[in-house]
Amino acid sequence: LSGLMQIGLGAAGLGKYIRYIPYPVVSGFMTAIGVIILVTQILPSIGYNAKEDVEFVKQFETQVEEVVLNRYLKDTKNNNDTKTLTLGDFKNAVSEGESIIEADIIKESKNLASKEASGVLGTIKVLPRALKFINWLELILALGTIFIIYGFKRITTAVPSTLVALVVMTGISVGFGLNYRPIEEIPTGFPIPNLGIFTEFSLSSLTPYIFTALTLALLGAIDSLLTSVVADNMTKTKHKPNKELVGQGIGNSIAAVFGGIPGAGATIRTVVNINSGGKTKLSGMIAGLMLLVILLGLGPIASKIPAAVLAGILVTVGIGVMDYKGLKAIPNLPRDIKVVGVKLSSEVIIMIVVLLLSTFWNLVYAVGIGLVIASLMFMKKIGDLTAQQSK
Repeated sequence: LSGLMQIGLGAAGLGKYIRYIPYPVVSGFMTAIGVIILVTQILPSIGYNAKEDVEFVKQFETQVEEVVLNRYLKDTKNNNDTKTLTLGDFKNAVSEGESIIEADIIKESKNLASKEASGVLGTIKVLPRALKFINWLELILALGTIFIIYGFKRITTAVPSTLVALVVMTGISVGFGLNYRPIEEIPTGFPIPNLGIFTEFSLSSLTPYIFTALTLALLGAIDSLLTSVVADNMTKTKHKPNKELVGQGIGNSIAAVFGGIPGAGATIRTVVNINSGGKTKLSGMIAGLMLLVILLGLGPIASKIPAAVLAGILVTVGIGVMDYKGLKAIPNLPRDIKVVGVKLSSEVIIMIVVLLLSTFWNLVYAVGIGLVIASLMFMKKIGDLTAQQSK
């Protein structure tokens, strides 16, 4: 449903309005992406995994029963026609909580610990603790990867330095039998299509999800088109927003048949692609085919890649994606508004607001707020200009 809505958005020509996003918003968004990547790769670069920190995980054991209780009550309420909870439901929930075995508690605690240490804020919270448990081997693998990526570019750009670093550092790790942390196991095998979507279709089962699908369609569209703007900025090209939406909608619609969830164009992968020398549609197709090959048979081999090597690659991506042109321009931008008697640049304010909100809160909402602020400031400028001309 989300995919079909995206096709509709593209067919209606609504994608073209993304061009009206002001440059300070795009600049703040791009720099935030770089900061997010850099900060979130610190923990894997030093070999810290919150799930394996026994003391840290223990802190969350008391929350596990609450999580199970909430989940049980939520499921009960969803399955109950009257949408009301009885005393019996609570008693059953307590019984459910008491029947949890130790292994389940540990597993759930690890999930909570991993969630707590994720994202920029999570990384900052656990960083003091993580620095006490630095794995020097993981750090050397990450630094070695970064060194090869920047060093190999000086020799030749015919072969992507990222690929060279990945192969060399993985080869050293596996060849010498180093005790490194590999990436999580990649699932293999082709997903089976769920044709029941068509054979058992009923409008009544679809209606509760229309607004959810619309939300996902809009978020995916904004995310993809912002990624396209970032790519335009890096390659000095111009994307076709309506075609982008139609293509994304077709992909999401087909993916749903195989049990896939709605996806969007990812800024991080796009930047990696561009930095590796990808210039045409073919580079995206090759990426898709490579993922298919890994899914069908190379999963066990790909699962041997060290997590620190991927972290090293992403560190270089984070450094590369930041909008240095926008950052360098900050001192020279006109100071056109007064805040508490101090003259400031409206463009700098927008850039910093989007940067901070994107880094510490939510990328899509940050862009929305940036657009609102930019619109209000634009309206004020036009109002001031009109008043000045009237005088």
